[in-house]
Amino acid sequence: MKALGLLTVIAVLGAWLVWNAWNVFHLVTGVRDGSWQRPLWWTRLCSVALFVGVAAWIRGLFAAGLDARKTCLFVHHERYDEAYRHSHAAEFRKIFPLHNMCNAHADLVPAWVNPTIAVCGVLALSAAAALLWFVTTHVIRLSQPARKGDQS
Repeated sequence: MKALGLLTVIAVLGAWLVWNAWNVFHLVTGVRDGSWQRPLWWTRLCSVALFVGVAAWIRGLFAAGLDARKTCLFVHHERYDEAYRHSHAAEFRKIFPLHNMCNAHADLVPAWVNPTIAVCGVLALSAAAALLWFVTTHVIRLSQPARKGDQS
């Protein structure tokens, strides 16, 4: 039963990865052919930004592995300071920015994770604002009565 659950998770993640690779391809070609002026391009941008942001967040969340002490000592070759970790425990449980410190100077979360999450969040919000703009201009255009010269 566990194998079936693992296969399901792998299949869903694989499909999500393929979907976003497809979206990246269309984002790049959309810049050249002008499809960035249509709502679907902005939907794809939002989807890719959310995918990359969530992937970076998950990478940062699980940076310490199963045992932070062993990861500090044997993977990163850093001193593990139990007293420092205990006094700053609330900081390590925050959703953003992510930190998982071995001591006062060594963070297990890679330096690129937090900026990537922030940039992807800004991109996703910008794309959502562009989609909202498309929707409102479309609704305004539909709610205005047609002019006599526009009728054919």
